[in-house]
Formats: sequence, structure tokens, C-alpha cells
Amino acid sequence: MALDSENTINSESTDQYFMQQAFKLAQKAEEYNEIPVGAVVVYEGKIIGEGFNQSILLNDPSAHAEMLAIRQAGKYLNNYRLLDCTLYVTLEPCPMCAGLLVHSRIKRLVYASYDLKTGAAGSTFNLVCNEQLNHQIAVTGGILQAECSQLLSSFFKRRRNEKKAAKKLLRES
Repeated sequence: MALDSENTINSESTDQYFMQQAFKLAQKAEEYNEIPVGAVVVYEGKIIGEGFNQSILLNDPSAHAEMLAIRQAGKYLNNYRLLDCTLYVTLEPCPMCAGLLVHSRIKRLVYASYDLKTGAAGSTFNLVCNEQLNHQIAVTGGILQAECSQLLSSFFKRRRNEKKAAKKLLRES
């Protein structure tokens, strides 16, 4: 797919293309030892916001990939409403981020991995399509699921092994 100089792609773009961009950001998060989640906001075929988890880096529990991408997109559009935007994120949003999506009026959410513990876009509960709220979001899940799930699984396996090694070291000293 051809990109022009402003990071837009032609009309045959797919959800996979934009999810790949989010995946690259998730890999960047892992480089910083953050939970590897990445997100991009797309408006009229152009990425206008991006983010990766930075809660540890920024000492900010709200610095999730979605939050950072939405904030950047709002600044780009000079509007707190993202009416015709799509968010691509490598992990199903948590309740905090799902609430943000509803408040920002994101039109569409596309995510890769389902989150059976805290997913708020259909897995654990469905905040983004709740008819009691004033906005519902079109949702597509499972795009690049295998790659994104593998990245998350490898990250948490490594973290568990690091914690076990640290505990073993403490016991031996």
C-alpha cells in the first residue's frame, strides 16, 4: 500500500494495515518494559494520533496507549469529539479507555487481542455498546490477533520469569 508524504494511504487500505502500525507501537512499549499495547487513531485514511503504553515511564496510571493516541488526535482536530475517527489498538480496551472512547465519540473501534480479564468492548462486559449511554461504537475484534497475543504472552512470561529469578536471588542471599 502506498503512503504519501503525509502518512495517508489510498482507499484500498485495510484494518490490517493500521493494526500493523499499532503493533509497531506495541513493540516500542515493550522496549521500555511497558505492557506492549499500541494504538493509532485514523481520520480520513490518515493517522492523526498514536500512542503506546507509558504508565511506568510517565508515572501515570492513565497513560495507556489509547489515552495517548486520543489526546493527540483531539489536538490534531482541535476538537474533543472524534466523530469520524477509528481507533486501532492491539488489546481490547479496559473500562477506563472504553469510557474515554464513548466520551470522545469515536465512531469505530478495531482491536487485536481479546482481554478476558478486563476487556470492556465485549469480552468481560461491553461499555462501548451499552444502550444506556449516549454513544455506541462499532466494534471489530481479532485483527492481527495471533501476533498481538503472542507479543503480550511473551512479555508476561518474561516478567514472571524475572520475578521468579529475583525471589530466588533473595532467598539465596
